[in-house]
This record gives sequence, structure tokens and C-alpha cells, in this order.
Amino acid sequence: MTKQKILFDTDPGVDDALALLYLHRHPNIDLLGITTVFGNAPISVTTRNARFLAEAWGIKAPVHAGAAVPLNWSGAPHPYPVHVHGANGLGDYPIAQEPREEMDTAARFIVDSIRQNPGQVRLLAVGGLTNLARALEADPAIADLVQDVVVMGGAFEIPGNVSPVAEANIYADPHAADRVFAASWKVTAVPLNLTGRTVITREALATISADANPEMQMVAALSQGYIDFYLQWGEAGMLVHDCSAAVFLTDPDLFTTRPGSVVVIKEGPAAGLTLQRLGAARYSPSEWDRRRMQLVCVGGDAAGILARIYDVCATPRN
Repeated sequence: MTKQKILFDTDPGVDDALALLYLHRHPNIDLLGITTVFGNAPISVTTRNARFLAEAWGIKAPVHAGAAVPLNWSGAPHPYPVHVHGANGLGDYPIAQEPREEMDTAARFIVDSIRQNPGQVRLLAVGGLTNLARALEADPAIADLVQDVVVMGGAFEIPGNVSPVAEANIYADPHAADRVFAASWKVTAVPLNLTGRTVITREALATISADANPEMQMVAALSQGYIDFYLQWGEAGMLVHDCSAAVFLTDPDLFTTRPGSVVVIKEGPAAGLTLQRLGAARYSPSEWDRRRMQLVCVGGDAAGILARIYDVCATPRN
């Protein structure tokens, strides 16, 4: 079977680490590169974390630093969620390397990778969508050259997780998110509607990592504070946001999707709200009519998704 060519746009991030491990260990994935964005921590930290994980796990794909601030930046980004991902972005797991300033090469790398592999690249974005929007701005033609885009983000007709209406990745840069959903490429959103159902308890994580490979044991270690955060909010364990989106790449049959163009509210108290046009009712001509029909995952086999993650990530090393 021909391997899928994947570009991974990420802001590590505890749950990003599990998604990266899934991409690294899946036999049907060719990880072309890792691009980083601000979000769970400043860009210097998310890039350091991506490099740390890649080196620790023997990942050969290059790491390219990307956007440090949202598209329409007029001050500091939203506060970084240290209460969720720890002060160092990886659950305060010990990391020797210090963050450093790096050149912003992510958008160019995305464009070049798509140009070099027309019709073959799939983009998986599990942070804010600033790098993707900037790649589109640099070369709009890539929208017709990429295979598709899978986004972990959004909350459709349900409460958000950083505001009453917004999910964190969309909220990080709503202007960028709206551009990504409005472009002519095929986008599938894996939102809180689905990821709110994929939960790993502390007990389950201990069980699956006990005899697992060292990489999965590292993920289990750096996830403990992340689990604590969810427990205090009444969840049974940690929500598996980013890795659920990674599973969509390999096992789309585990997900229930619905089609419809998507608009993101960009400013005001509802900034980050994701809206999808539903049904076939006719209205006066508007922005909705000029947008491509995208897919939103509104449900799926949560147990099957978790089983797939365990199978790929926790398999002991031969």
C-alpha cells in the first residue's frame, strides 16, 4: 500500500505529542515534515518541543518553525494555557534543550512540499491555522494541489472549551481559520463534537503504557498533569483531541461526517465560533454561496478510535 504523505502542523502540547507518535509509528504514513505554530506555548517553546520529541523518537522529518502571532495581530496572543499543558508545554516533562529564536520557514515549507508532491500531500493541522493561511496567501494555487486538509478544531452547535462558543485552536486565530475553511481545498474538521467523546482515563493510560514501547511510556509520563486538568472539570480522563484527528487520516470509517460550508466568526464576543450551513434551503445570495462544501465530524466510534490509537502507539517495540 502506498504511504500517505502527511505534513503535520502542530503546537506541542501534550495531546500533540500523542498525535505525533501516532503519525510516526503508523505503517501507512510518510511524515514529510513538522511545522510549528504558537498556541499551547510560545512559538520558541512549541518548536523546541517538536524538535525534542523528534530527536527522542528518531523521527527524521524536518521541523520548521512558523507563526508566532495571529494574522491580524494587534497585541499579545491569548494567554498560553500553562494550567493545561504545563509551563514548558509538555506537562513539565524534563527537557534539557532551551527554547531559541528560529527563522519562520513553515509557510514556505508547506508550499514547497505541496508543489513537489502535487495531489499527494495531506495537511493535518492540530493548532491554530495561521501557518496554513499564510501558505495560502503566499501561493493560492496550493489549494488545488493538496489532496486535502484535516483540522482538529471547532465546536459546532455545542459549547466551546475556551469561551462559551469557541474551541481553542480556532480561537487562537479566527481570521486564519475562516480563510482555511473558505479556500477551495477540501477540509475536514474534527471538532469537540467528536473529541469530547474520546477519553483516556489515568487507569487506562497506565495499563496500555505498562508494557508499551519507550515512546508511549514518555507520552504517559508527560500526560499526568493534563489528566489532572480534565479531572478537575469532571471528565473521566484526558480528552484525546489531536490524535483523534490523526486517526481520521487512516481510519475515516470510524467517523460520522456531514457536509456544508463553514464560516468562522472573526471578532467580538463570539470570536472563534464555527458555523456550518445545513440543509438545502435557498436564501438570498451571500458569502455562504461562494464557499466550498466542507466536512465536519459530528460523531463516530469513540471506542474504535481509542483502540486504533492503542494499537498503533502502544505496541511494544520488537
